[in-house]
Amino acid sequence: MPEKKFTLAEDGPRIKQFLDTVFRLAGFDLTYSVSEGETPHPDFENPDILVRFSGPDVDLLLGNKAELLLALEQLTMEALRMPAEEHSRVCFDANDYRVLRIEELRMSALAAAERVKKSRMPFHFSPMNSRERRIIHLSLRNETDVRSESVGMGPIRQVVVVPADMKTLPEPIRPPRPRPEDDKPRRPFGRGPRDRGDRGGRDRRPRR
Repeated sequence: MPEKKFTLAEDGPRIKQFLDTVFRLAGFDLTYSVSEGETPHPDFENPDILVRFSGPDVDLLLGNKAELLLALEQLTMEALRMPAEEHSRVCFDANDYRVLRIEELRMSALAAAERVKKSRMPFHFSPMNSRERRIIHLSLRNETDVRSESVGMGPIRQVVVVPADMKTLPEPIRPPRPRPEDDKPRRPFGRGPRDRGDRGGRDRRPRR
């Protein structure tokens, strides 16, 4: 078993200090626990530290494919100055999202491999973070007829599954622009003060 590089004794207090500051400023109604890493899928993730969230605002963390949960995880790693290659050693989770997501990615990778075998055409996944790309790659590491590669840069970096003998990788596919209904204002994060309207209570209609 590889030696742990992050421990509760040394890194737990730093994680707690950062999260407490974020929650106080953002007004999140959340609780969390920091514990030794668990390994329900040791072939894909084997973290040293697991941070598990709960509370009334947990749905905010898990909305839009856990966008906020992953962003909070990324910010915490940057605050701890963890190098990119060590990011898998700290894991954030809520409502067992991580276990379900790993299984979803694994099944999607296998389905993509079968599709490429039959069509001989590349299959692009949507852009995802480095940890999820790694799960796709590991899911297909024993395939002989297809292989997975990461293409693109920055926010559009994505996994493409191609026939094993394909020499030139396809260009990344840029995600479509959001639909107009996706641009509607969302509920603000946290539980800030509600709009109480005009405090003066005066009639704002123009006089005749």
